[in-house]
Amino acid sequence: MTAGTTMGTAVGTTTYAALLRGINVGGSRKVPMAELRTLLEGLGHSGVGTYLQSGNAVFTSDHGDEDSLAEELAAALAERFGFTVDVLVRDHAYLRAVLDACPFPAAELEARQLHVTYFSAPVDAERFTSVDQRTFLPEEFRLGDRVLYLYAPDGLGRSKLAESLAKPRVTKGIVATTRNWNTVVKLVELTGE
Repeated sequence: MTAGTTMGTAVGTTTYAALLRGINVGGSRKVPMAELRTLLEGLGHSGVGTYLQSGNAVFTSDHGDEDSLAEELAAALAERFGFTVDVLVRDHAYLRAVLDACPFPAAELEARQLHVTYFSAPVDAERFTSVDQRTFLPEEFRLGDRVLYLYAPDGLGRSKLAESLAKPRVTKGIVATTRNWNTVVKLVELTGE
């Protein structure tokens, strides 16, 4: 969490994580985290904080739902920075359920070996029929509630399975954004405060 952040949840409020896709990568699509915090506060949210530079924010809100909050933030980002940013917003209960439902032995793995891809909508196995998991072993993936869990023993950067899962024919029509296991755990902690 960033210094100077205020936390605490009032009655009737929910704490969320905002997951921004594809910002601050390779020197393009810059969204400074201080400006993201200011933007969220300007939208009337409290308890605002950020984690890392890769587009993870937490905030508390007493209005809206995940989809409307994501649309509101995406519109504000486009207006402020002049480019479109895909945004997913998820509440603490959902993030906790994703953590708890991990089909891989997270405690036995290095964080760089385990990743979660969050989706904007439910996905079914049919979407992934073009991906023959056997050809990628020992890499594996499993589906969950609007997520995909990826085990990549050599890390995401070297993962051929991750590359295949990111192809447009697989992700068509949905927003997908990936976080490593350390970030998955941290977002549960930050939204649970």
